[in-house]
Amino acid sequence: MKTPRISPETLLVLEGFMDRPTEWRYGYELSRQTGLKSGTLYPILMRLEKYSLLEATWVTTEPGVPPRHTYRLTPNGLEVARTKLAEARPRSLVREPAFCNG
Repeated sequence: MKTPRISPETLLVLEGFMDRPTEWRYGYELSRQTGLKSGTLYPILMRLEKYSLLEATWVTTEPGVPPRHTYRLTPNGLEVARTKLAEARPRSLVREPAFCNG
């Protein structure tokens, strides 16, 4: 299957999963980690799931609380994440000084 377009925001999400690539993650946790707002994050998660780079499941955390979606990388997603992050690193290192406040 074809891979989706990998925007800088998608790279942030993939990088977030690489901390613990086999663990299930909540969108809220990823939002806090990446700094992405839900309107940006959730479409990325849905697109990555559509391309089978993520799997998603509903989890009930406690009685009376609505179930929450959790996500984790598929084996293919892990491979794509490693490849895309490795390709992006040289470019991000070149741009890094533009973000310095010093």
